[in-house]
Amino acid sequence: MIVQLKPANLSFREMQLSDLDAVIQIEMVNFPFPWTVGNFTDSINSGYTCLVLEMAANVIGYAVLMMALDEAHLLNVSVAPSQKGKGFGRYLLYHMMQISREKGGLNMFLEVRPSNISAITLYESIGFNEMGVRPGYYPAQKGRENAILMGVAL
Repeated sequence: MIVQLKPANLSFREMQLSDLDAVIQIEMVNFPFPWTVGNFTDSINSGYTCLVLEMAANVIGYAVLMMALDEAHLLNVSVAPSQKGKGFGRYLLYHMMQISREKGGLNMFLEVRPSNISAITLYESIGFNEMGVRPGYYPAQKGRENAILMGVAL
């Protein structure tokens, strides 16, 4: 079982529609083809686990998790660029893994662009392994980009 200490000044809470301006600001900077307000709204309305990570009442990260029986699928996770490299992404991932276990999850899966080396490095350091490739999964500047499917036992 992974035990992660809570850094000072941080808190998790359910994502609200009123958070979407802050979430979209992070999303648009971090991803070449960002989720829309509609994507986040649909996730909230569908009952997915949508959390924000706050520091001093400012949203610095977020994650969206979908459960399907005993499988957890991390649909989106991101940290504000100004907060990268400080361990907040790792903390966010550990928290989502814990929530997945509490919901009966045995495994967690996610997709990541092969070009997102920093994310792949983080996922591997937590124990995620490459499970396969989804051809043409992501939109790209020219055509489509594959996704690496990664998974970890919870």
